Amino acid sequence: MEDINLHFTGDIHAITSANNLLSAMIDNHIFHGNELGFKRVTWKRCVDLNDRQLRKITCGLSEDKGIVPREDGFDITVASEIMAILCLSKDIKDLKKRIGRIIIGYNEKGEPIKASDLKAEGSLTVLLKDAINPNLVQTLENTPAIVHGGPFANIAHGCNSIRATKLGLKIGEYCITEAGFGADLGAEKFLDIKCRETGLKPNVVVCVATMRALKYHGGVPKDLVQEENMEALEKGIHNLLRHIDNIKNKFGLNVIVAINRFLTDTEKEIDFLQSKLQEHGINMSLVEAWAKGGEGAKDLAEKVVKLCEEPEDFKYMYELDEDVEEKIRKVARKIYGAEDVEFSNEAKESIAEIKKLGYGSLPICIAKTQYSFSDDAKNLECKEPFNIHAREIILKAGAGFIVVITGKIMTMPGLPKVPAAEAIDVDDDGNVVGIF
Repeated sequence: MEDINLHFTGDIHAITSANNLLSAMIDNHIFHGNELGFKRVTWKRCVDLNDRQLRKITCGLSEDKGIVPREDGFDITVASEIMAILCLSKDIKDLKKRIGRIIIGYNEKGEPIKASDLKAEGSLTVLLKDAINPNLVQTLENTPAIVHGGPFANIAHGCNSIRATKLGLKIGEYCITEAGFGADLGAEKFLDIKCRETGLKPNVVVCVATMRALKYHGGVPKDLVQEENMEALEKGIHNLLRHIDNIKNKFGLNVIVAINRFLTDTEKEIDFLQSKLQEHGINMSLVEAWAKGGEGAKDLAEKVVKLCEEPEDFKYMYELDEDVEEKIRKVARKIYGAEDVEFSNEAKESIAEIKKLGYGSLPICIAKTQYSFSDDAKNLECKEPFNIHAREIILKAGAGFIVVITGKIMTMPGLPKVPAAEAIDVDDDGNVVGIF
């Protein structure tokens, strides 16, 4: 468990190295005469740490002859386009092709400069030749699991790799894959981006929830969510029902709710939630896998298998040939429940540039807080009408999607006041402690 949560097989380190090799090649090219005519560099460095100090930096301050200082910044590695490319590549040939088409900057005429113009795709692919292979691990009960890739769902597309999913489908009767956060983020991106890329569609969606989260969305402070509170639970159920509606009625898929049980959950709360979901014709399973292992998830497994036989009517939220603004509005209105989308002047200019360059038919990837259907993390209940604020649009030509930065989303997070690092240590026997 510690290995998976730390360095694991080194995939993330390989992605970091590939990302930063490209940065080094860009600045080296500029140093040696700038033959490609870089006027604006758009490619950022990355590091696999939460470090807000690196969001915006000035680099090249050594005053060495030929080095041109410029503003730059770091993304966290999981937000790097290289991570998204790794997860969306079908094979090593596709990986190299996608790396080559990464837009790394623009020249005086506003024309894009790509990684292939630097002849960088070969060396980056070499750094990623092992990282592209899925990682096989096992659960505590010795059942197989594949852990591969990690694009954040509130920033990137939030799914594991295409290769991992296809491997799972090959070697198992049923393949279960995760799309991070809620149906407004990971699920929407899984369905509108990954499923489009693969031609796959799920038979069933398992919507995972906890009593704690439902009470939190019902207005209870985090430090009180362990206490029984039927009023808050009833309020919070509306949030869950909206996620269910997105999956069932907007995407046309079969859905079941899995409640991860905590010791503090009361029978009264469980019965109440079950009856509310039954009123809406939704199946629920109480999952106790944390306490009981596989036996605690047997009911969910049986219900999922049964639900797989039911017909579904899967549909995307938008068509690729629709206007960029319209695709963004469709997701905001249909999935988030927003009134409209407000585009900043910078976002409007970026969209116009994307269309001019011929990338308007790419799918969209909206970067939004995971705490709310809105782009305001504090607006939990979304009682009042709201708009989504698109402040920045970023073209990821290598990954093959358009990123829409909304609200206060940062591609480089910061550490909390008390970082988890303070509690992590190695005991006298060499065991890692404090990660969980």
